[in-house]
Amino acid sequence: MARKNPNGAGTIVRRSDGRYMGAVYVTDTLGRRVRKTVYGKTYDEAAEKVAQLQAQERKGVPVPDKAWTVESFLKHWLAEIVEPNARPTTHSKYETMVRLYLIPKLGKKKLTKLGIDDVRKFLRQLKTEHVGGATQQECLKTLRNALNRAMREELLLRNVAKLVDMPTAESKEVIPWKAQEAISFLRSTRSHRLHAAFVFAIVLGLRRGELLGLRWIDLDFAEGVAHPRKQVQRRKKVGLVHVDLKTEHSKGALPLPRLCLEALGERRQLQKLEKAKAGEKWTELDLIFTTETGGMIDPDGFSGSFERRVNRSGIRRIPLHHTRHTTGSLLAFLGVHPNDAQKILRHSRITTTLEIYTHVTTDSQRAAAAKLSNKLRDGMNGI
Repeated sequence: MARKNPNGAGTIVRRSDGRYMGAVYVTDTLGRRVRKTVYGKTYDEAAEKVAQLQAQERKGVPVPDKAWTVESFLKHWLAEIVEPNARPTTHSKYETMVRLYLIPKLGKKKLTKLGIDDVRKFLRQLKTEHVGGATQQECLKTLRNALNRAMREELLLRNVAKLVDMPTAESKEVIPWKAQEAISFLRSTRSHRLHAAFVFAIVLGLRRGELLGLRWIDLDFAEGVAHPRKQVQRRKKVGLVHVDLKTEHSKGALPLPRLCLEALGERRQLQKLEKAKAGEKWTELDLIFTTETGGMIDPDGFSGSFERRVNRSGIRRIPLHHTRHTTGSLLAFLGVHPNDAQKILRHSRITTTLEIYTHVTTDSQRAAAAKLSNKLRDGMNGI
């Protein structure tokens, strides 16, 4: 027999199958008054669920406008939130984690029913399937970000992914080049058309996208500094694009020591010859490092060129992105203060004091870069 609670507090009835059904009017995320139904094996269980809905209503927390599954919300999040607002590389990373791991294993779960145990089980499955620790971490980070949005849209009251410990990932040991190895490599690339780019990668530790995005207008020869502002990226369905650097900190001014200036002089002369040879086929983008017809260089292609030059030089192989570690280790070897090294390498973790000088190169920073430049330059010239 139905029991009716007073003052419109909801109704609870027993169904023919023996379960209890509770119903109460609440507000959904679209601002509509809707009749929400809950079920329980006992009267008290159904009453508790009704009470929870009423408590949410009193707090002004709406109920979801539809029965979201993890899959439907993740697709909504990627299409409506991430793609229009995040960088393409960020969207690509999230989309990969969602498509390959989150949807196949958690997609059918109701969003509001997703629990801590579900997330833990998901991570255990990844581990059992020998998915790497770094990928496990990216999956959890992606899920955390998505559920944060679900909370902002008032679809969830808590983010269960934040209550799960981050998986561990073994960090691969990076063994950077020693000074003599870097010198030998730069000696071997002197005849290469992108020799100056290799110099910049090792002396200043520039990332490949930043390096390939440098323009002549970004250089201040009078002050002896570079102001990186752009980077080259490859985007799906678009191709190569020249876009702004991600953060203001990434745009920090960099000193141009002697080795870099000399390499730039050679690069400018070579580019003039290539421009004359290309004629009407030349594309003027003001980029320092270009294809032989002035176009943007594919970052993956540049990595390939670097690796081929390393192989030809006979030096111990390291990937291109490890040249940043080489820069850091050589600066440390030369006794450069860590704060100055952080400014040159522009690591994201930096003190507030250092951030104040983002667009200025100090004398000590210039001296630091000059030390490294001179060490490599003297070695290349056999001094």
